[in-house]
Amino acid sequence: MSDPTPEHYSYSMYADSAMAEAFEGMRFSGPIGRLIATSQEQVIARFLSPVAGRTVLDVGTGTGRAAIALARRGAVVTGVDASAEMLAVAQRTAEAANVSVSFAQEDAHRLTFTDGSFDAVICLRVLMHTPDWRGSLGELCRVARTRVVFDYPAFASAALLQSVARRVAYAAGARVEAYRVFTDGSVRAALQTHGYRILDRHRQFVLPIALHKRINSESATRRIEGAMTRAGLNGLFGSPVTLVAERCR
Repeated sequence: MSDPTPEHYSYSMYADSAMAEAFEGMRFSGPIGRLIATSQEQVIARFLSPVAGRTVLDVGTGTGRAAIALARRGAVVTGVDASAEMLAVAQRTAEAANVSVSFAQEDAHRLTFTDGSFDAVICLRVLMHTPDWRGSLGELCRVARTRVVFDYPAFASAALLQSVARRVAYAAGARVEAYRVFTDGSVRAALQTHGYRILDRHRQFVLPIALHKRINSESATRRIEGAMTRAGLNGLFGSPVTLVAERCR
């Protein structure tokens, strides 16, 4: 496992109170942001069904959106993140919503929980940024008793072009999130190493999320992506991919 440092953008960018306060608005505001959030919640609930009564760990919880949504559905949720600033917003949001979630500062590369501590573990928009994604995925699998749910931008998608552009910019000194893309085969192989098999996948959009946000119309997005799904393009190029995997040993 590589040694993550606080200088890596996945740590430094979110160790910022202004970023933490603005995060929800940047990611989930507007019609497309709300569509993404609603769709994400529904997919996770389906992948973890039945949700009520399950113990769930949300790794990289950020401002707690997924953790709070699962708690509302009756799960017993713990949300962890490396950023104290993000966790402060998450705690405040959960209290305002009168929802009980336990939050703690943890690193996805080295979780302090014992093996099989939770019925299920979720991890959203995290592995694409972690310095050591395989090591982090191993930690998710280790502390889960039965299932892990996580997402990633697909190599065979429009995300590849943005990823390359951002990694070039990051190498040149720009302050950007230089995320990676994943092949389905590399993800499947990593899960098999830890004794997990993929149960199901959900692919979100064929066109880039940034383009849908520029169009800024939920009805237009639904029409465009619906047409692409009927043409079979979503199954080939849809991204990000959210999957659920189950322990098989």
